Amino acid sequence: MEKTITVALKDGLDAGAIALLVQAACKYESRIYLSHEERKVNAKSIMGMMNMVVNNGTEVTVNAEGADEAEAIAEIERLLTE
Repeated sequence: MEKTITVALKDGLDAGAIALLVQAACKYESRIYLSHEERKVNAKSIMGMMNMVVNNGTEVTVNAEGADEAEAIAEIERLLTE
């Protein structure tokens, strides 16, 4: 499953938002990746996510594969847009 999401966070994906996103992603058994431009990182990897620069208004693609992929994408979308 794949979904493109426009980040709607005032400070983009800063350290706090990344920590929440990684923590949420780790709750799911699905494999979850975020892609932006040419970079694709595991959403469960704090180091990978810290190396991804994503600002407010940036489009990212979330890919999830597994039994709970729909729930995982829905929560990631919520975290990126609230």
